[in-house]
Amino acid sequence: MTTLPTTETLLLAPRDGVLHVTFNRPERRNALNVRMVEELIAVFAAISGDATLRAVVLRGAGGSFCAGADVKDMTDARAADPAQVPADPKAAAARSNRRFGDLMTAVNHATAPVIAVVEGAVMGGGFGLVCSSDVALALRDARFGLPETGLGLIPAQIAPFVVQRVGLTHARRLMVTGARFDGAEAARLGLVHELCDDVAALEAALARVLDQIRRCAPRANAATKRLLLHSLGRELPAVLDEAAQVFAEASVSDEAREGTLAFVQKRLPEWAK
Repeated sequence: MTTLPTTETLLLAPRDGVLHVTFNRPERRNALNVRMVEELIAVFAAISGDATLRAVVLRGAGGSFCAGADVKDMTDARAADPAQVPADPKAAAARSNRRFGDLMTAVNHATAPVIAVVEGAVMGGGFGLVCSSDVALALRDARFGLPETGLGLIPAQIAPFVVQRVGLTHARRLMVTGARFDGAEAARLGLVHELCDDVAALEAALARVLDQIRRCAPRANAATKRLLLHSLGRELPAVLDEAAQVFAEASVSDEAREGTLAFVQKRLPEWAK
């Protein structure tokens, strides 16, 4: 696996071809500050294109996934040192907000499948990270919400990812009401894929999903993810033309030769062992 950056707000644990990334600010319910955003961007940049990586698991320490942006951290810093107030607050806010968009894009376009393991608070930016994952597993009593408008702010960078995940009609309702809801509603909306009653069941579900991913060829998974993302907002003939080329490349690959031979021989392919 690729050499990983040193981090202060994240716990990084590579195991058996899977990178477990744990948000580690439990005293703030793993709210995202500037350092955490930059460290996450650095981690996803480091693993980009790593064919040995089978999956990335995102989760939070201390019983919460992520409570969104750390608004209190920003407020406290400005109060403690007025010099931290930028000369052009509007431009600085735009740069900072856009940087979170870079993180969302990096997670969304990760080569390896990204699994969100969700419990506790899943708010704002944390909600967005779930929307950019490939698979989301959640405790039934997890609490979801988009509280930005209640703070006089806007769920700006996560908006397109939320729309892609749950659809425009649900995204509109959730954003203009700031409604809080539980795991059952998150599953109904399609935000998460599986509900678990306790942590043991959540761990079992994660193990099962990782086993399923290991059964899939890593380069085929990466190509499938790229094709799905490229299909958004494009004319159908162009999507199908690209899909045909991607299929053709896969059909003559070493993975395809090994996968079809393993099927005929009634054995697991090498990547699944």
